[in-house]
Amino acid sequence: MRTPADNALLALLLEASGTPKPGNVDRHREYEDLRFEHFLAGAVGAGSGLRTAEAGGELGAAFEESVEGMRHQRGGNTQFGCLLDLVPLVRAAADGPLTPESVRGVCAATTVEDACGFYRAFEYVDVAVGALPSDIDLPDVGLAADATPTVRERGLTLWDVMDRSSPIDANAREWVEGFPRSFAASEGILDDDGPATERVARAFLRLLAEEPDSLVRTQHGERVAREVQESATDVGTDLDAAAALAEKYVERDINPGTTADLTAAAVFIALERGWEV
Repeated sequence: MRTPADNALLALLLEASGTPKPGNVDRHREYEDLRFEHFLAGAVGAGSGLRTAEAGGELGAAFEESVEGMRHQRGGNTQFGCLLDLVPLVRAAADGPLTPESVRGVCAATTVEDACGFYRAFEYVDVAVGALPSDIDLPDVGLAADATPTVRERGLTLWDVMDRSSPIDANAREWVEGFPRSFAASEGILDDDGPATERVARAFLRLLAEEPDSLVRTQHGERVAREVQESATDVGTDLDAAAALAEKYVERDINPGTTADLTAAAVFIALERGWEV
């Protein structure tokens, strides 16, 4: 029987294997310096941190450990955002029934030291983040470990960091709202049929059509992010049409990475709720 940490690892592997996922690396599409094999190695490397979360370790430390393990492959940042979502979900699933309320409670209980672990995780890989708007009062994540004295001085918990980031970041919004999009997407996976890799791809497409992807917005601006959302809406869950769109996105270096993060979270929730693969 799989444990929550096992299911998180499987979720990372299934998310990477789902195809087609327009703009993301999958079994058939890669970038020159970021390949399918890197995601497989990153998932395996993250296992130790996921097991720490399952065993009740501090969330920030578990996240930092998972990112440090993930980096031991040649592709760089493969699953930073996925792990940010999965670590609290694993903890909540290990503590009892996995519900929006239970995972929100786990997130709300985070500490200043958890926030420090989050900032230190940026030491290990380059993460695409934009400049914070002037009305979001947080240390720059680009400072990585150098931000921790300020975090401690100001008494910022990881919940505080996510709450203040939530207006501009979909992963942070999931944290403070109890992962509503991830839980809803998991229901779509459970209601679907066919091979797991196709069910994952359709879940990705539905999430991509819901709202502009945070990473696309950061890298390409609001107009392109909305264009990507609209094109996903036009494609729907037609995987042949999605495959054609995927080729265009790879050519334009458009990577809806935040949508991939939420897809991994949704796959984990579906697995915890009995999805058999």
